Amino acid sequence: MDELIEITVTVNGTVHREQVSPRMHVADFLRRGLGLTGTHVGCEQGVCGMCTILLDGDAVKSCLMLAPQLDGREVRTVESLAEGGELAPVQRAFKEAHGLQCGFCTPGFLMTATALKESGRSLDREEIRDELSGVICRCTGYEGIVNAVDRVLNGDAVGVEDER
Repeated sequence: MDELIEITVTVNGTVHREQVSPRMHVADFLRRGLGLTGTHVGCEQGVCGMCTILLDGDAVKSCLMLAPQLDGREVRTVESLAEGGELAPVQRAFKEAHGLQCGFCTPGFLMTATALKESGRSLDREEIRDELSGVICRCTGYEGIVNAVDRVLNGDAVGVEDER
C-alpha cells in the first residue's frame, strides 16, 4: 500500500487539507475524495476531455494528473459555475444554443469555454472549433456547442435564437 501524502488545495473557493495516495488521479480525488461528481470520467487517457477542470485558470484534463500535483494550487470544477441557483452565462448559452444532448461531455465543454472566456481572447468560429477539439461529444454535430461558445465569447452567435 502506498504511503499517503498530505496536500492543501483550494477547490471551488474552499481550502481542503487531504491525505491522498501518490497514484490517485485528480478526477478520482474530486469525485471520490470530495464528492464533486460533475467532473466526468470517460476514456481515462486524456483523449475525450470530459474530465476537464480549471487548474490555476487553465483548462486541464484531470485524468492525466495525480492528486499530489494539486498541492498549493487552485481548482475549479463545473460545480463552481452556477451561483445562488442561477446558471452562469456559459451555462445559459449552452441551454439557449441547444449545446447539450445527453450531458456527459457538457462539464468538459463548459470548463473549456470558461477558460476561453476568462482568457479574454477573441476567437472566430474556426478557432473556437479548434479550441474545443480536446473534448469529444458522441451525441451532437457540435454546431450547438460552437454556437454556445461563440455566444459566450463574442455575444449572440449567428443563427442562434433565444428560447421563447
